[in-house]
Amino acid sequence: MAKKKKICDLSKENIEYIQDNINYKILRFNPEYMTVHVIKFEGNEKQEIVDMPFAHLPKAIKKIIKPN
Repeated sequence: MAKKKKICDLSKENIEYIQDNINYKILRFNPEYMTVHVIKFEGNEKQEIVDMPFAHLPKAIKKIIKPN
């Protein structure tokens, strides 16, 4: 039986990026499903928490997280 991978909490690392004039801050990385939980900000206003595929992140952010 396969072992479940633990969800990595990245909220303390303050990993942020900007895409299409929207700021994103990464909260958690789930290696089992290869998804990240991110908070969307427009201006200084928090919009929502989104579950996003790891593949949709910019390359620079992927290098910081390192899923392997």
